[in-house]
Amino acid sequence: MNSGKKNGEDSKVSSETTESELGCSSKEARGKRLWKKVRYQLVEFHSLPAYLRDNEYIIGHYRSEWPLKQILLSIFSIHNETLNVWTHLIGFFIFLSLTIYTAMKIPTVDLHTLHVPDMLRRADLHKLHECLPSLPNMPDLHRLKELKTTSMDMLPSLSGWHVMDLLYNCLPERFSPGNSSDICVLHSWKDDFANIIAPLLVRPITRWPFFAFMGGAMFCLLASSTCHLLSCHSERLSYIMLRLDYAGIAALISTSFYPPVYYSFMCDPFFCNLYMGFITILGIATILVSLLPFFQNPEFRTVRASLFFGMGLSGIAPIMHKLFLFWDRPEVLHTTAYEVLMGLFYGLGALIYATRIPERWMPGKFDIAGHSHQLFHVLVVAGAFTHYRAGLVYLKWRDLEGC
Repeated sequence: MNSGKKNGEDSKVSSETTESELGCSSKEARGKRLWKKVRYQLVEFHSLPAYLRDNEYIIGHYRSEWPLKQILLSIFSIHNETLNVWTHLIGFFIFLSLTIYTAMKIPTVDLHTLHVPDMLRRADLHKLHECLPSLPNMPDLHRLKELKTTSMDMLPSLSGWHVMDLLYNCLPERFSPGNSSDICVLHSWKDDFANIIAPLLVRPITRWPFFAFMGGAMFCLLASSTCHLLSCHSERLSYIMLRLDYAGIAALISTSFYPPVYYSFMCDPFFCNLYMGFITILGIATILVSLLPFFQNPEFRTVRASLFFGMGLSGIAPIMHKLFLFWDRPEVLHTTAYEVLMGLFYGLGALIYATRIPERWMPGKFDIAGHSHQLFHVLVVAGAFTHYRAGLVYLKWRDLEGC
């Protein structure tokens, strides 16, 4: 009897212990879920660690020291960095598309439409290759014989090589032995025909300065977007991402000078190398200065903006030099207008970034949308796109005229 009673009591105690353990386990699981939920909540400025405190006028909606998985997923959620990430991420894809499009596009030149007479279309154009052995990669010209009219809009254009002189000497005075047209008419046809074929015999002007700028723009936009997404993970990652962001800004500014300097002074290697070397060294120096730990402190916000703004101002010298040399060229005036507009976009962006307008006027009202850094991002994309348009004008100009 005592033994049975004792076993019953032990069983009851064991059952109560099990229920207690299950209750504790359940409470612990609920506590972990609650902590996880609370941990990934957005916090206010005063709750941030010191390294994440940059703009006291943005009061709330901060992510603070989240794990990488949650940070990556936060690209699709709403917080005060959402638009900072997406404004430059969309800009990156825009410039990637423009780079692919420009790389695939045949250089064009807008000349008048020329009519090819029947006698020229019946000519054996391949015999020209025997007369022009020094020209590179003579393309297939038989398609010209199938055309009643030929437009220069879809043909690569002349850039050097004195092709016109060589081609004109190779073309016969008369394309058909039985032709009895007036010799002046034949010469006119010969001139027109030389103008049609010459652009097909040469390569377009080099593109590397233009694509260096496009690469600098894409690097800047992608680095900025990545920085705004990942910097809240830890102090070490924040330090790395900010340096990457500063390097991207310096790369964008430096490579922006390559197309105008190279294509303006390609016929004067001294000034071309001088200006391009100077801006490259200045960009590297800026990146090195940005590696210093104090550079990211909030009190140096104006210093950062001034340093990058000063890099942009250094471009005034080559632009003024270009205007002095080519003041009568419409292409130069056109590109300069684009460059002034680009400078206005960048300058306004730097001013807004440094002064923290408009959030300083109404703290907390622009936490999600409309604060200074978002406006700065939009103006950077606008400035870079304006410079892309200027680059197309430079390419068209030099494709047509060469050096």
